[in-house]
Amino acid sequence: MSFKDQIAQDIHNIFLNTEEFAEKRTIQYDGETYPDVHVVLSNMEEKARQQLADDHAQGLFQDVVVLHCAAQDLGDFLPQKGSRIAINTCADGEFFKEYYVLSISKDMGMLRMELKAVSE
Repeated sequence: MSFKDQIAQDIHNIFLNTEEFAEKRTIQYDGETYPDVHVVLSNMEEKARQQLADDHAQGLFQDVVVLHCAAQDLGDFLPQKGSRIAINTCADGEFFKEYYVLSISKDMGMLRMELKAVSE
């Protein structure tokens, strides 16, 4: 068994273990709903949104998060940069927050997505 095969077997047992690092969330993308996806959300930060000269909206903030999950939990799809993806706000929650995909990569069965949302 190769190192990559061992990593693929350990994705849910170690990296996405809900008793230590991960939590279950529902993800919606491209008209599909993926319930109980084991995810790790990190680098959560909220910062003032950069305003353009002709932009007069006040009090908006930009949320940036990095999502890690198993590619197989999302049907092995690779969302396109700039596409929208919705994630429920808490485990078993029915409210969703919509994000835009800033970047995405796939390595050894894991997806890493950098996501951005604008909020008040």
